[in-house]
Amino acid sequence: MPKVDLARTSLRELNQTLHGLKAGVNETDWEVVNPKGSHAVAVGVDAPVTVEIKGSVGYYCAGMNKEATIVVHGSAGPGVAENMMSGEVRIKGDASQYAGATGKGGLLVIEGNAASRCGISMKGIDIVVKGNIGHMSAFMAQSGNLVVCGNAGDALGDSIYEARLFVRGKVKSLGADCIEKEMRPEHLEILAGLLAKAGIEDAKPEEFKRYGSARKLYNFNIDNADAY
Repeated sequence: MPKVDLARTSLRELNQTLHGLKAGVNETDWEVVNPKGSHAVAVGVDAPVTVEIKGSVGYYCAGMNKEATIVVHGSAGPGVAENMMSGEVRIKGDASQYAGATGKGGLLVIEGNAASRCGISMKGIDIVVKGNIGHMSAFMAQSGNLVVCGNAGDALGDSIYEARLFVRGKVKSLGADCIEKEMRPEHLEILAGLLAKAGIEDAKPEEFKRYGSARKLYNFNIDNADAY
């Protein structure tokens, strides 16, 4: 397993090395030590490799990830897995604001809590948070699934499109055009699959509520002007 020490190797050199990896590469398991809160660690990886980061990271770790599995053995700063395309990103600790923002695919797992704006403008990504999430999460979420095993803050799903939100705990408040919706068998099946992928065994699909768009803001209506 190649080991990169960021106390000795520059972040630019690490990312350039990871960007050079292609499908079929022999060295598929990488370890990064001493990240010490560095920003943009392992961004833009485009190969089916595994990168284990031993420590906490700063802004935009694993942004634009494609195919890779990136595991942070610590916490992550703002924008982790932003614009993620595929693969898996797993945060063993907590994540700061706008985790998984604009993500188009893949799986983001946060084993701790996530701060505000988790999953904003998500476009197909699946996000599973074992703890709580902050306010304005899933703002303008277009598609994909956000699973929260804990509680959600204010204005959940504000101006949401067609993403599915599953919350096990309490929701402080719902945003504009977001409502609680029926949990049908197909949603229980989707949720069970996501919990299994995330490795969460102490939560059952039946314990969650589903939230989504009331579809009243798709077209302008003067009666809803205050909600825009």
